[in-house]
Amino acid sequence: MERTAGSIERSVGSERRVSGALTRYQVIAWIVSILLIVLVVIGVPLKYAGDHPGVAKWVGIAHGMFFYPLFLILAIDLAWRTRMPPLRLLLTLIAGTVPFISFVAERETTKWVNEKALAAR
Repeated sequence: MERTAGSIERSVGSERRVSGALTRYQVIAWIVSILLIVLVVIGVPLKYAGDHPGVAKWVGIAHGMFFYPLFLILAIDLAWRTRMPPLRLLLTLIAGTVPFISFVAERETTKWVNEKALAAR
């Protein structure tokens, strides 16, 4: 198959869009993961064992009302741009709700996207 200048430009543009989507996904995945760990490891014990609900309340609000929904949107955007299989997307979204596993899911998703990009070259 012969590549034309237009197809090369589209390929480079596509790589940039995927790269940008991957970076956005990685940043929000780390933020969500850290907030989730703070909520579960610090906020919930303080709320129930120490009768100090402030951390759980504010971190819970930030995580649940802003960052996790943003994570969902950015993960779906990445999946759409990379044509990620639906099962992989579903597992990625669910892993964002499990402390510590969310870091593993981010690494695996990044690895999958990078391998797919290498295979496309």
